[in-house]
Amino acid sequence: MDRVTVEQHVAASAQPLLAEVFAAIGTAAREIGRKIRLAGLSDVLGAAGATNVQGEQQQKLDVFANDVMMAELGKLGSVAALVSEEDDDAVLTSHPAGEWIVIFDPLDGSSNIDVNVNVGTIFSIQRVAPGGDVHAAMLQPGTAQIAAGYVVYGPSCMMVISLGAGVDAFTLDDSGDFLLGTAAMHMPTQGPYYSTNEANASTWPAAYREYLQWLLDGKLNGKTYSSRYIGSLVADFHRTLLKGGVFLYPPTDKAPAGKLRLLYEANPLGMLAEQAGGAAVFGAGRILEIEPSKIHQRTPLIVGSKAEVDALQKMVAEAN
Repeated sequence: MDRVTVEQHVAASAQPLLAEVFAAIGTAAREIGRKIRLAGLSDVLGAAGATNVQGEQQQKLDVFANDVMMAELGKLGSVAALVSEEDDDAVLTSHPAGEWIVIFDPLDGSSNIDVNVNVGTIFSIQRVAPGGDVHAAMLQPGTAQIAAGYVVYGPSCMMVISLGAGVDAFTLDDSGDFLLGTAAMHMPTQGPYYSTNEANASTWPAAYREYLQWLLDGKLNGKTYSSRYIGSLVADFHRTLLKGGVFLYPPTDKAPAGKLRLLYEANPLGMLAEQAGGAAVFGAGRILEIEPSKIHQRTPLIVGSKAEVDALQKMVAEAN
């Protein structure tokens, strides 16, 4: 296979002007990945002693990852604004005429860092229309995403992206390049796994509890399901993308509007799922069609193979 870097791939696509953005994300990911690999040898494990806008305790690596992403992307004249899970407000760069807004979760699953579980960086890219309002551009529905992707820091470091025409995976090699490893990824139409925190099931709406039992009873095309749940969204989604099945984070009594963040978790993963032949919904409706009202908006998320997601969507709609 020819050596094709993520920058070369993007430059040769329908979105060539995004190449420098992906180069910056790649640089940040290399720094973050290096810090994670050496975390046990330096003082970067544990809590940072502060909470973010979500009310969640920040880990030291959350702060580091956010600083690196901000620094690398903030250098680019093409980037007008940055939206991070870790910051209360959007950060406007010194380039107001920039075309892009990059929206990201710098280190998803960071609470698992101390026990050496896979974590990741999730990102979404939106376009600012010439002369358009930057803040309005941040609140576009997921259907307006120009690109999306994630980096998973695991046994190998991988970047999985979509530019709106399929999904491709790149692996970090020893030279420091993210090289194309798998092109035109396709999520299986139906899979063998469901992934969810079943400890919350008693507080889900009845339709979700019935759906889970329905899967366990083998009522979806007679398939038998096994449970797989890591607790790092990137890792759970990456397995679902490769193996098929469904990831569920339903509404609960405690979080009736959902817990995952729309702009930098649900939307980018929803785009990747759809581009790979899967689906993503918030219940009865499509994730990518939600009209955001604030940058840290939350949502339920059900994402995965078409068979499982379509069945859930139908059951929720009938319950309503």
